[in-house]
Amino acid sequence: MKLYNVIDYGAVGDGAADDTAAVQAAIDACATAGGGRVVLPAGRTFRTGTVTLRSHVDFHIENGATLAGSPDFADYSVFFGGVVLNDGNTQWGAEQTTVLLNAEGAENISVTGGGTIDGAGRHFVTGDNGFIYTMDQRRPFTVYFRDCRNVTFRDIRIVDGAVWTLRLSLCDDVLIHGIRIHNDLKTPNSDAIDLDCCRRVRISDCDIVAGDDAICLKTCLEHTGAVTDRVPVCEDVTVTGCTITTTSSALIVGVENQTAIRNVVFSSCVVRQSARGLAVRNGEGGDMENILFSDIIVETRFFHSGWWGRGEPIAIMGIPWTDNCGTIRNIRFRNILCRSENGVLVRAEDPGTIEGLVFDGVRVEIDRWSRWPGGHADLRPRRAENFPELPTDGFHLENVHDVTLRDCEVAWAARPEDGRHALYAEKCTGLVNRDFRGEAAHPDRFEAVATA
Repeated sequence: MKLYNVIDYGAVGDGAADDTAAVQAAIDACATAGGGRVVLPAGRTFRTGTVTLRSHVDFHIENGATLAGSPDFADYSVFFGGVVLNDGNTQWGAEQTTVLLNAEGAENISVTGGGTIDGAGRHFVTGDNGFIYTMDQRRPFTVYFRDCRNVTFRDIRIVDGAVWTLRLSLCDDVLIHGIRIHNDLKTPNSDAIDLDCCRRVRISDCDIVAGDDAICLKTCLEHTGAVTDRVPVCEDVTVTGCTITTTSSALIVGVENQTAIRNVVFSSCVVRQSARGLAVRNGEGGDMENILFSDIIVETRFFHSGWWGRGEPIAIMGIPWTDNCGTIRNIRFRNILCRSENGVLVRAEDPGTIEGLVFDGVRVEIDRWSRWPGGHADLRPRRAENFPELPTDGFHLENVHDVTLRDCEVAWAARPEDGRHALYAEKCTGLVNRDFRGEAAHPDRFEAVATA
């Protein structure tokens, strides 16, 4: 493999000089020659604005080297509609945002090596509200690839993402292995990995610390552009062997789902200190089906209302964000151990939205250790009230059809005043409950299992 050292193209690597042109020149030379490896050598920090990866290029950041995003927005050159945080709801607005490491329409590309990509999030903080930052809305995506094929990320470290750290839209045949993403837990919208309308994706053995969602599957469509060669869906995705800490959801499908999301497997992961654990959230018109969660340990807790989630270890919701809501069906949870400040929540706003759920070997231990109060749900984003009162049940089901609980258990390490039933089902049809164990939080006031 032919090597292209960015130093040979004029890069300084002192962390102060603008190395954008030199790094881009090395990438372009490599691509023009038919491919090879562009090397950022060890012991140096290369400050850049937007650099664009080309087909057949391995972008290799050596152990001890850093690609550092510029703190100056003027150094970036690829722009998108900006992300706006409005009263806790994420919206796409007129403000412009940009990207550090960019690719569009490329194939056979990779980002490898033991080095670091620094997303420069700290340079775009405009205020500290104690539990969440206020950010400059022009902050850059750290990595954003669109309409690419045969994409690999291996062994790289990404830190301080400013917004949606590793985002892939309309990408096929993706491998993400052994990477570390460590963001500031107070940075809103700093999702770790976002798969938007991607197909055939394998994520494995990653360590993630993220402000906002850790691994999220979406079908957003806002940046699909002129791509017309296929229906933009998200499908055939596996996630395994990851450790996760986040201030929002750890493993989530939705809320942004304008088209279908299907055929997804999450397995052998550990979730710690998160506001919500495993989530399937249908807020738009796309359908979700055939999703498996297995062999996962989950720890979730209450936190500041700036972050979505109310300590649910598992949350399945069919609640419209805009005008309509698709369906959720054929979802399985097997061998899940939960320690949480809240219980499992399954809630559809309308009957017929959620069906075909199986909980097999799910244990929920409810405890309380944070400073934040319970007794409310977090249903954002929705058209109605976002934080309705909701007692704490071990499993809380509403408006759901065809649900099976097999060998599930609820234990109360704490018995909060808002604690209620081990299992509560309201307006549910086709409920099958086998070998369920657990009592009410307050057996003198509530039944262990209640229906309405």
